[in-house]
Amino acid sequence: MRRTIVLALILTTGVLAACGSDQPVSDPDSTSTVADPSAGGVTDSKLDDVTVTGDPGEKPVLEFDQPFGVAETGSRVLIEGAGDPVVAGTTVSIDYVIVNATNGAELDTSYGAQPASLPIDGAPAFLVTGLTDQKVGARVLIAIAAKDGFGANEQRGVAASDTLLMVADVLGVATPLSRAEGVAVPPVIGLPEVKLDGDGAPTITVPAGDPPTDLVAQPLIQGTGAVVESGQSITVHYTGVLWNDGTVFDSSWTRGSPATFSIGTGNVIVGWDEGLVGRTVGSQILLVVPPAKGYPEGKPDGSIKATDTLVFEVFPCEDPNVMLPVHMLHLRDMGLVQGQNWALDALAADCAVDGQYDFLLDATPLPMTRSVGGAVAPTAVK
Repeated sequence: MRRTIVLALILTTGVLAACGSDQPVSDPDSTSTVADPSAGGVTDSKLDDVTVTGDPGEKPVLEFDQPFGVAETGSRVLIEGAGDPVVAGTTVSIDYVIVNATNGAELDTSYGAQPASLPIDGAPAFLVTGLTDQKVGARVLIAIAAKDGFGANEQRGVAASDTLLMVADVLGVATPLSRAEGVAVPPVIGLPEVKLDGDGAPTITVPAGDPPTDLVAQPLIQGTGAVVESGQSITVHYTGVLWNDGTVFDSSWTRGSPATFSIGTGNVIVGWDEGLVGRTVGSQILLVVPPAKGYPEGKPDGSIKATDTLVFEVFPCEDPNVMLPVHMLHLRDMGLVQGQNWALDALAADCAVDGQYDFLLDATPLPMTRSVGGAVAPTAVK
């Protein structure tokens, strides 16, 4: 599910750079170039001249003289929040709308769809400046100078000199765990060995011999946090290696920030949908994913073959419920909201544009991994 491509393009300088590629993420269906600050256009507009109407939780309406443009990115607080603050190390959930300030055309919005959830650390400067120290409940207007946007995009009608205007409602703030914590589970003979360094980052050692033919979802540390449910967005740290030679093909620890995506909805490989639903936040989970539940056709670049078994260490590090707005938590608790994903899929889905994170995609939802009598034991899913 790919929806917020415009926001993802803007975030290539920060959040989506965490996808492990040294190339910016781009939309393959469009042409994008880096904005040239000398390209001209209006640069002396004032944020105070922008009128924003609409109640919190509703999609805001922006009114301003066009064209509107600024030379430097800036922000203005429209509504003060009263909840937890956005600070370094936290993940923030926002609803937002982005418009082209030259002509007022809407480029992207999460209202009526899914809010965006992203770590503030490493985010692009305009979000760091606009959202840091803001509290849950705040509404912020941000003017994004052309040099800080995503450049010219003919298909979307954006010129290299265009300023963008963004209104963001801060819905939630959470602090992910820094490492797995809970009750250690004795390792199972014959499965890969996982050792954690002082920061909690894993090293995976694959044993000699043939891999299991069924999916294995083995907890190594049993966390005590919230249970991961199908349809939620979860934030995890993970490392993935190939069974045949132990090559690391992806790791959020290397990038320095966890990944957020929906689970149990077909947005990830089958092995993840089956192996992570029903687990608890704080756990450390070893997944051994056979080819049929990973890449049954391999990856086009050849880095993962159709015959490769994948090994993951996965650590759900954040309560998936914290990103729900308060009123949605109430509805969920009454059973009126089920299977909703209230955080940004694009972090995973749009990273796949340049071949990163695509192990999380192209799957169909299947039943969750089973446990035996509630005991912590290796679980094979067929």
